[in-house]
Amino acid sequence: MTVFGMLRVTPVTDEDVTEEIAAAIDALEEHDVSYETNPMSTVVEAEDVDELLAAVGAAHRAVPGDRVSTLLQIDDYRTDELEACEKVSAVESALGREASGERE
Repeated sequence: MTVFGMLRVTPVTDEDVTEEIAAAIDALEEHDVSYETNPMSTVVEAEDVDELLAAVGAAHRAVPGDRVSTLLQIDDYRTDELEACEKVSAVESALGREASGERE
């Protein structure tokens, strides 16, 4: 099995949230997950949904503040083993190029 999560943990505030988001990402290190952060979210990859949810819970709890908003989207491959890089490679193969671009 492989399960992916698109995770966004954000304190609700008008202040800069860089340190708080760093704390959430750092909390993932305590779990058996792979992750990659991009400007909008962090993609988390785990062996099973229980490990994913444990890591997400730790990330949520790691963010201090009076109010924290967490968004999680789960993609659960229950019968296949798959890595996140394989999903990207499949799209890049269909495109015939890298799945990224630069503004002009």
